[in-house]
Amino acid sequence: MIRDVLAFILAGGEGKRLYPLTKDRAKPAVPFGGIYRIIDFTLSNCLNSNIRRIYVLPQYKYESMDRHLRMTWNIFSIDVGEFIISIPPQKRIDENWYQGTANAIYQNLHTLENEASKYILILSGDHIYKMDYSEMLSFHKQKKADVTVAAIEVEKNKASGFGIIQVDNDMKIIGFEEKPIEPKTIPGNSDICFASMGVYIFNVPTLIELLEDDAWQKTEHDFGKNIIPMAFEKKVVYAYNFRDENKKSPKYWRDVGTLDAYWEANMDLVSVDPQFNLYDKDWPIRTYHPQSPPAKFVFADEFIGYGKRQRFGVAIDSIISNGCILSGGRVQNSVLSPDVRVNSYSYVTQSVLMEGVEIGRYAKIRNAIIDKGVYIPPHTIIGYNMEQDRRLYEVTPSGIVVVPKNAVF
Repeated sequence: MIRDVLAFILAGGEGKRLYPLTKDRAKPAVPFGGIYRIIDFTLSNCLNSNIRRIYVLPQYKYESMDRHLRMTWNIFSIDVGEFIISIPPQKRIDENWYQGTANAIYQNLHTLENEASKYILILSGDHIYKMDYSEMLSFHKQKKADVTVAAIEVEKNKASGFGIIQVDNDMKIIGFEEKPIEPKTIPGNSDICFASMGVYIFNVPTLIELLEDDAWQKTEHDFGKNIIPMAFEKKVVYAYNFRDENKKSPKYWRDVGTLDAYWEANMDLVSVDPQFNLYDKDWPIRTYHPQSPPAKFVFADEFIGYGKRQRFGVAIDSIISNGCILSGGRVQNSVLSPDVRVNSYSYVTQSVLMEGVEIGRYAKIRNAIIDKGVYIPPHTIIGYNMEQDRRLYEVTPSGIVVVPKNAVF
């Protein structure tokens, strides 16, 4: 365990663009990849980086995430200084809830000051990536920095959607712009920019000073918009070029903050050679595993003549979690969470089915996200008639149909 580092995970994201998946849960608690929650990836990065002193700061609809943390991440021994503790907002400073990412830390300065730490690692709980934070810490110490910001290379023509870091030849930050029209490129390459990943290391005195300076100003109290621009003008601030433990090219870092991005990231997982590797035993992703039986595939009727529809319990190019039963239904290019049932003669393709979903007989589901506990009646058709789907469900700009949790037909 790295004892001089304290991690704060900002997990209060409301996730408006992921609605209705965030109707009853915070963005970091949204299921992903069949068995995971989004926050599991940041927490697994901490565990794999040997960082085991962690505070999680939720805000919106945190009951689902808090329950997940207690079931999944109650693995550390506080007797030897390890912990993962969730701290809900308490209005300790004034009558306001958290007013921004920086304000969330500012309202918990008493916690920070009570811990014997030299460095504070600040993370977001709603990104999908693999990163060894201990290597970033080594860089921070080597450069004798006050602040270090993790940066990922992005093409200039795609950089306007990010917070863009301008660096000199030594990786020292000399400029920062949030979603610039004309993003600054890295030295020696006019086609590549550095985008902030929302991963920061601060020396404790520096963080306290910057947060106190920001607290009484009329700002958004945001690390990217306010704290980092203030820091590089006053302090020694470096950018750390993200080293991807995913071990693939290009580097993988995703903000699955929209329904389309969420669906696309799930669909990547079922491709023959996915960009994001869930199966690397050297970098395990931890999550909660319910006491469900193995997945089961039943019925394989022989061809019985023209005009007669065959039934197969089969899945092709898909992720199938424990407890799933494919009872004569066909699943293709899809992600099924635990305890999903797909009944006879139904067909599911390019879809994400969350825990406890049941697909009735003869149903056809395409390009859909179906949240927990939904029963799809027999003969239902979703994803084949956009005009009809828009009258009944949420439909994204790219045509993904989203059925909310516990929807009743």
